[in-house]
Amino acid sequence: MTAVASSIPPQWYLLLATGVFCIGLFGVLTRRDALYFLMSVELMMNAANINFVAFALYYGDLTGQVFALFVIALAAAEVAIGIGIILVLYRNFGVTDVTVPTEMRW
Repeated sequence: MTAVASSIPPQWYLLLATGVFCIGLFGVLTRRDALYFLMSVELMMNAANINFVAFALYYGDLTGQVFALFVIALAAAEVAIGIGIILVLYRNFGVTDVTVPTEMRW
């Protein structure tokens, strides 16, 4: 099977993924709100998806796209669990700031 020629070189995809990952990393390191934290982690996962799909396009293989689908499923599970944790955090402490509770007790 031959690779589909793309008019955009793979370096641009990698540059885009690097930018998205850096924005997500900045959000994780600087924000204290749990919702922003989850959104930043999602940005980092999307940067990994961009890399997977770009390399799949470059090499003409579907493996990267399959990995991207697994990462999307992992992100959906992470959001479901994260929203549950945020709701418990808000119910117990009244805020979604992740630095307020030192430990979550029953």
